[in-house]
Amino acid sequence: MSERDIDRRRGGGWGCLKAALALILILAAIGAGFWYLGDRIRGSFMGGPDPVTVAQSSLQGLREQNRLTTFSGSYVAVVTSKQTRLGLTAQKTMIMPGTVRYEVDLSKLSDRDLTWDPATRKLTLVLPPIEVIGPEVNIDGIRSYGNGGILMTFTDAEQLLDDANRKAGQEELLRQARSPMYMRLARQATRRAVENSFLMPLRAVGVQATVEVKFLDEVGKPTERWDESRRPEDVLSNRW
Repeated sequence: MSERDIDRRRGGGWGCLKAALALILILAAIGAGFWYLGDRIRGSFMGGPDPVTVAQSSLQGLREQNRLTTFSGSYVAVVTSKQTRLGLTAQKTMIMPGTVRYEVDLSKLSDRDLTWDPATRKLTLVLPPIEVIGPEVNIDGIRSYGNGGILMTFTDAEQLLDDANRKAGQEELLRQARSPMYMRLARQATRRAVENSFLMPLRAVGVQATVEVKFLDEVGKPTERWDESRRPEDVLSNRW
């Protein structure tokens, strides 16, 4: 074998080695690229879902409910009316049972009522005031007692007494329903229901956060709510 053939074989071997090294480098570069892309994807998911996006979805779901009833109460009004004419007196007492609902108009909610504090991971929602709806009087449960038969027999005194008692009875039912104790129970029931409507979706996607629900009359001026927390639209648009 001539020296020229030996040099040719050596050159061919070195060329194969260079080709193999180039292939290894290319595969390494491709592998590094996929590793970087995979790391970026894993990082985006490991950070977890955006709590603001989840909260806004829950807020939209609440608005679509329109009105939320979380509490109701049954009350009994006992009222008495009198009529005096020509020295005669007629009197009737009415016992009126009725039911009252406590509702919140969720259609009044806006994005400004929802704030997220990333430092404390706390979500705050401000609800419209609770509305007392009713009363729904139990007609079959009404009982009336009276005296002054002569006046009620020959005049319209009985009709007037019944009308006065019905009006006074409904006012008394509402007065009882608006008492501080029952309003407090209605607020507590509403808070629990609304807090769960936010906590459950957040926990379902692995977001650990606290939720605080307030009513409009429990906070100061509207501008005071935005001193420390960020509005959802500000977070999404990267504004502070």
